[in-house]
Amino acid sequence: MSDNPTEPRDSLAAGAERLLARAAAAEVRAYRGLTVAIDDFFLPEDCRLDERTRSGLAGLLRGLVETVEGEVREHAVRLLHGRGESRLVIALNDPTSIFARLVQSGLLRDPDLMVELIARVRQELLGAALPMHAPDDPERPSLINRFVQHPDRVVAAGAMAVLIAGSRRRTSPDTGQFTRTDLPAELHHRLVWWVAAALRERVGEGGDALDMALSEAAQRSLAAYDEGDRLEATAMRFAAAIDAQPQELSGLLVESLADKRIVLFIALLGHALGVPYTLARDIVLDPRAERLWLSLRALDLGRETIAQIGYALCEADPRRDLEDFADTLDTITQVSAQAAREALAPLKLHPDYRAAVVALQRSASPE
Repeated sequence: MSDNPTEPRDSLAAGAERLLARAAAAEVRAYRGLTVAIDDFFLPEDCRLDERTRSGLAGLLRGLVETVEGEVREHAVRLLHGRGESRLVIALNDPTSIFARLVQSGLLRDPDLMVELIARVRQELLGAALPMHAPDDPERPSLINRFVQHPDRVVAAGAMAVLIAGSRRRTSPDTGQFTRTDLPAELHHRLVWWVAAALRERVGEGGDALDMALSEAAQRSLAAYDEGDRLEATAMRFAAAIDAQPQELSGLLVESLADKRIVLFIALLGHALGVPYTLARDIVLDPRAERLWLSLRALDLGRETIAQIGYALCEADPRRDLEDFADTLDTITQVSAQAAREALAPLKLHPDYRAAVVALQRSASPE
């Protein structure tokens, strides 16, 4: 029996208050859940992520966070161990992922990050689903492998860089993690600092020793990162090295799709149009494809080439309608190359300028 007769009553009162607080929080949580469900229900079908994209995005996001977490934590632990901070080493070695905490924080909702990751997932899904085509000559090497053997050393080195970057993009079969994020530098920087801050929060009390170790580990990760090694960057350099002439371009575009090299297709298109990779990727991934057809006509590609490209993309992307494409093929080919180039001229303006114009258009009140 307790010496203090009021202790059980106080304990019950405190428990009751906690229960009431949890009930109030549950009500708010239920309301938020209902709001999200309503928003999701009224989303137009063409704005909703399909299950393949949603699943791929979830796996990619988790993989990137855990890749950065492993890199930062490993180096911070090594630093702390060398400085005799055994207690912090044990705390930082907690195997629990910080992914859930970053999701809950809202930091991963960053629009720039999500635009890049959604595009990357859709690009990879499209490339994987492209129809296989048996080569006319079974003895002939694939497109990229032929260029690896090219007598021009710049072209050969560019092709090899694409192969290496493509291999590095894949996850490790043993750990499920990536060897690197392969993000644009600014997004990689953001993710590294978010991860370092989340690790600090999870450890809790660590003082200056923990802050210094995590900061140094993050800076090491940033210093070692080279945006130029990204798959997309190597593909653009390769496309520039080839510098396909008009009579060569149609064959290269068609063969890159036949080889399921969607990144190379986008890079060849972007270089030929004189636009950045990200814009060329947006053009190719858009299922409505009006800008793609204009782009192909602006490059003066003929009906057969456009038909082959359109068929391959329709076969690979369930959002595209093959019959609709077939019905509009004649209309596409009737657009002159000059008219198509004039229509696409705004795409070559500075991207920040175009973004500002679009932002103003979005904010304009309807008349």
